[in-house]
Amino acid sequence: MSRTSRIRIVVAALVLSLVAAACGSDSKGTTAAADSSSGTTKLTIGYSAWPGWFPLAVAEEQGLFKAAGLDVDLKYFADYTASLDALVAGKIDVNAQTLNDTIFAVASGADEKVVVVNDNSTGNDQVICDASVKTVEDLKGKTVAAEAGVVDHFLLLQGLDKVGLTEADIDFKGVKTDAAAAAFAGGEFDCVAVFAPFTTQASERPGSHVLFSSADFPGAIPDHLVATADAAADKATMQKLVDAWYATVDWIDANHDEAVKLMADKAGVSVAEYEDFGKGTTIFSAADAVNAFADRKGDPTSLPEMARRTTPFLVASGLAKEEADVSGLFLPEFTEAYVKANS
Repeated sequence: MSRTSRIRIVVAALVLSLVAAACGSDSKGTTAAADSSSGTTKLTIGYSAWPGWFPLAVAEEQGLFKAAGLDVDLKYFADYTASLDALVAGKIDVNAQTLNDTIFAVASGADEKVVVVNDNSTGNDQVICDASVKTVEDLKGKTVAAEAGVVDHFLLLQGLDKVGLTEADIDFKGVKTDAAAAAFAGGEFDCVAVFAPFTTQASERPGSHVLFSSADFPGAIPDHLVATADAAADKATMQKLVDAWYATVDWIDANHDEAVKLMADKAGVSVAEYEDFGKGTTIFSAADAVNAFADRKGDPTSLPEMARRTTPFLVASGLAKEEADVSGLFLPEFTEAYVKANS
């Protein structure tokens, strides 16, 4: 999918959702609803294959959403891009997604809010190459695949920019992440940019190696639970969601082996492989999250600072047509309230 097509799809989905809401359609902008009979709030949450988001499966399995007062319809998307479009279209209330993809949606006209910062990618987003590519400069003229317009395309462009190259210097192929990993493993393409757990499949190619990863760009790829503006306006529900998330993090810490087995099964990898993913995904504690939400100019681990850096980069690299207004994007108050209540 080309970048232009991706932009058109997101904008079209946004327009359709707005038209549906204006016409009073059942496909309204948010699916969140209060259930007065049970005292719980219904919430539809989307997520896809990423180590920092598989804890949502633990929350569902262990009844931690229900314990927080939520009736959650947890939807797994094999296609990460489809989850992004579902949030824009209002088909889900909350989605697990990266900061750069959220900023892209906002730049395209969506109204989204970052409610939870789950983690920071510290190595699980990777550009993997065959033996012919030994340095980033060697990428010039090479065939490189990544899912167009989303997180690992973003990582690839950052790596190129660091050595003075652009996408025009490579033969870029826009391929869905799972298909890109499989094709590279089978000998197609010189390099591929993918995220875990698809990195495991890509690395099966003999002679392949990691050229660079998110570990080389600290703070650049934070991962979040992002809500539609309508869903985020229900502050009581968002607080329940944040409470459920940190109850899940605590449960995983206290029941490590059981939790890893559950998440590995969902990811379709071995327990040993999933344990290895832990090295490349730093799950945030509530205190870590509060620190990440704080605005510290010049510090890439500050979400507002990273948003300011990402917005012009998306435009300069051709991923977005115009800069997003990121004022009001982050809602730290729910995490702050959790920390205060549990300190």
